[in-house]
Amino acid sequence: MTRVNLLLLAVLAACAISLVTTRHQARSLFVELEREQSRARAYEVEHGQLQLEQSTWSMPARVEKFAREQLHMQVPGAGRVEVVELAGGRR
Repeated sequence: MTRVNLLLLAVLAACAISLVTTRHQARSLFVELEREQSRARAYEVEHGQLQLEQSTWSMPARVEKFAREQLHMQVPGAGRVEVVELAGGRR
């Protein structure tokens, strides 16, 4: 009878250790998941900000203003513009 009791005690101890280990691993994975979701949200916010910045920088009026003021460029006169036809007759 004592051997059966010792065997049951050993099985009980192994189950308890397994339970504690599994719960610790689950909590660790949950913390890691929360950390990665937070990082993903931060990347989404940064992506939105970069899209807004890109749309601001690529506005035609802003490009034209930059070309005039910084690069000292100007729009060519109508007599200096040539239209080149493609070989297929399309423009």
